[in-house]
Amino acid sequence: MRCPFCSSVDSKVVDSRDTETGIRRRRECLSCGKRFTTYERFEATPLWVLKKDGRREEFSHQKLLGGLLIASKKRDIAPERLGALVEDVENQLRGEHLAEVPSRVVGEMVMERLREIDEIAYVRFASVYRSFKDVAEMRAEIEDFLAHPPPTRRLPARRPRPAEDGGAELALDLGK
Repeated sequence: MRCPFCSSVDSKVVDSRDTETGIRRRRECLSCGKRFTTYERFEATPLWVLKKDGRREEFSHQKLLGGLLIASKKRDIAPERLGALVEDVENQLRGEHLAEVPSRVVGEMVMERLREIDEIAYVRFASVYRSFKDVAEMRAEIEDFLAHPPPTRRLPARRPRPAEDGGAELALDLGK
């Protein structure tokens, strides 16, 4: 490892820490005494996605996240939540130790998770993923969604709260 300050190749590791994606090392140059940080990342085995037209493409976390961001545009979904969805899908695929996975499988996994987050983003993503040919196909997807809704979201517990007029009203307990 070359020192970024003096280009010397002599350095010592002062501190090492695990991170989510690898190892962070704090180094000290033995020539100039300055410190710098290096990162070691785990090299994952490539995961190939088999496209509908037969092409093979390496799985792209960023490409999938980009599609989800477009589908959820102007929706109240935190980008971090979509990032976690993509990580979940990628981790599940890599956990199965597959070298190649059909794009259909990736799309279905994403739609299954997105369906529980936001119904509009789900329909938008499905419209691109499934390449609806006309409104009838989109309508069928929406009708299927309505016929088989995702598990209901748990609402926060309600607790009585005194009203200004002395009566009680229900208030949402947001745990704050």
